[in-house]
Amino acid sequence: MTSVAPKHHNDADRIKTISEKFLENEELTGLIDELAGSTNNADDLVKGLLQASLNRGLSAELDAHLGYAKGDREARQETASTNSRNGTYPKTVDTTYGPIDLDVPRDRAGSFIPKMVPKGSRRLGGLDEQIISLYAGGMTIRDIQHHLATTLGTDLSHETISNITDAVLDEVMIWQKRQLDSFYPVIYLDAIRIKVRDNHRVIGKSAYLAVGVDLDGIKHVLGIWIQATEGAAFWAHVCADLANRGVEDVLIVCCDGLKGLPEAVEATWPDSMIQTCVVHLIRAANRFVVYSDRKQVSRELKAVYTATDEDAAWEALQAFADSALGKKYPQAVANWVNAWDRFIPFLQFPPMVRKVIYTTNSIESLNNEVRKATRNRVQFTNDESAIKTLWLTICNIEDKRAARRAKKEKGAVKQPESGRLVEGKKTTNWKQALNQLIVAYPERFEPYL
Repeated sequence: MTSVAPKHHNDADRIKTISEKFLENEELTGLIDELAGSTNNADDLVKGLLQASLNRGLSAELDAHLGYAKGDREARQETASTNSRNGTYPKTVDTTYGPIDLDVPRDRAGSFIPKMVPKGSRRLGGLDEQIISLYAGGMTIRDIQHHLATTLGTDLSHETISNITDAVLDEVMIWQKRQLDSFYPVIYLDAIRIKVRDNHRVIGKSAYLAVGVDLDGIKHVLGIWIQATEGAAFWAHVCADLANRGVEDVLIVCCDGLKGLPEAVEATWPDSMIQTCVVHLIRAANRFVVYSDRKQVSRELKAVYTATDEDAAWEALQAFADSALGKKYPQAVANWVNAWDRFIPFLQFPPMVRKVIYTTNSIESLNNEVRKATRNRVQFTNDESAIKTLWLTICNIEDKRAARRAKKEKGAVKQPESGRLVEGKKTTNWKQALNQLIVAYPERFEPYL
């Protein structure tokens, strides 16, 4: 009876079957035991097995290419092939376990192209991903170079590591130009300061991040923009970019009193409201207050932003201005007066909505993580390098957050491996806030529900 090879539903089943057969071979397992007993380093063991497996796999690839195994004269005669083996050439490739030496076989016709270790490749899969992960975690190129040399014995040049990280630029551009939702109830805008080399000198620039909250309450990083100075022209460019990528309407834009933003938003989305972050206003007021009085000043100002309407809020601010603290710190009062027009939209919203737009903390927490990861970088070579680094850092942060959510939430949907930055954290109490917004502004939500 002819034996029929078992049908494997996928590669995992096939690999499992091969592994089981491998373990059944007493001679092979005995050799592994002997190798394991001769070293105390698990990496050396894996490195040795990997080297042997790759050399054997390359030889098997050439067998398949020629149509007969080495030394099998009968099979060669049956194929009537004029091509044959032509020795090997040495090649060293870097892996996550360190460099390994290979003997790559070749044929006389020069038609053999190995797939397991492609021609020109100097690194095996896994090492590039590790380098990108280290870069996203905040390590500089020189830090990564030293880390690989000391831990793996792999000596990669500065240019090689830079080229590996540059390989994600195409992915960054695709992400930066992707289509967005047509409507976002809330968009948060904030920035971090970075140093960028520009025209042979290092200057300070702002890296702006936009985080949009969709109808399901999920926060999405919409884009990254680098600019030396903010102004109407810059924000017109940002709003136009978002609009060109599909954003037709935004209900609330929450920010820190950015110059030129109200005009740009009004020109792009005429019905949108600009809301200054209340926490930023409190911090700005406390900038003029001695440390020992800050808690008391913040406590007094709470009556302003928890007021029921604009009139009540103005009375609370006047009461603070007439108090001992208000007279001691008149500039803190002036700070609120100057920002009053950008603050009062907040007062027309019901309680749950106020909690959502009260602060830009949802983007500030992201910015804090980004600052930690970019702290080691004294400067960026150009704007593209800065955007690449920020994007990789944000990807890394979102992956960590997704992992934490998966642990906390039983049955949580796991993010797709290829879908970086697809889904961020969900806004707290979003359903209640959304219902209140729909009741207050039914005509704005109706086209999108």
